[in-house]
Amino acid sequence: MNIALGTIPFGTTLDDTASFAILDRFHEAGGSMIDTANCYSFWLDGAVGGESETVIGRWLAARGVRKDIVLGTKAGAQPRTPGTGLENAEGLSAKSIRAAAEGSLRRLGTDHIDVYWAHIEDRTVPLEETMGAFGELVANGSVGRLGVSNHAVWRVERARALGRPTYTELQYRYSYLLPRPGTPFDESGHYHANSELFDYAHAEGLTMWAYTSLISGGYTRTDKPLHEAYDHPGTTRRLAALNAVADELGATPNQVVLAWLMGGDHPITPIIGVSSLAQLDELLPAADLKLDDELRERLDTAG
Repeated sequence: MNIALGTIPFGTTLDDTASFAILDRFHEAGGSMIDTANCYSFWLDGAVGGESETVIGRWLAARGVRKDIVLGTKAGAQPRTPGTGLENAEGLSAKSIRAAAEGSLRRLGTDHIDVYWAHIEDRTVPLEETMGAFGELVANGSVGRLGVSNHAVWRVERARALGRPTYTELQYRYSYLLPRPGTPFDESGHYHANSELFDYAHAEGLTMWAYTSLISGGYTRTDKPLHEAYDHPGTTRRLAALNAVADELGATPNQVVLAWLMGGDHPITPIIGVSSLAQLDELLPAADLKLDDELRERLDTAG
């Protein structure tokens, strides 16, 4: 299954019981990729970061399924001091990366992280230092693959030009609907994938992951209106095409979006965030939903 489970609410808005139930259902359905971060979810009242990793660690220990899981977590965005934000992020110095990795391994209860992500940029630190620290983690077996999120394309290329081990995974905000270029999002630090990034990823053979792949419920939930960045004629045309294709297939718009992301010439791994088993159960059938060339062309050319 080429769908990753996002875990932002685990340990904060979702307790162990609810989080374990979602993780169990995802695993039972054949899901293996779990995405978290050392900073989830510091911005919520009463949270300091690390809550999501801690719950996942307890679930892995309780279920004994670590070998089945492709476990990804991130470093760089955890505030140095509780009560502060990204303006006080730990960053990507060698010292910060080593400390972040040690903390994540401890909370997750594992001896290795399958995919370790540079969560946000840190232009105060030379790339040589950052990549050297990540390389040490790969060399000592603490980390498998390296990923990068929310970085400018030129920064990714400069980092990769330093040699191996290096970034092979890219994680950015992306979905079927496209925002107006240059429109900022409410969520701090979000970086939307663009045509330059996709061209670079395809040319270099890098794996693309998409967060906010369902725009936080915006496709189907009336209580989750689309951000103003999507208020343009292209959105109207794309939504019409999406709903028509979903009706023809007997699928939900969310399922079609996920199938569209996964099934292109250059597949994208969507990260889904859910807060209930019902939400997860709606999305899982997307793993088996196929869009033929005609349907895909209709979706691609709609806006």
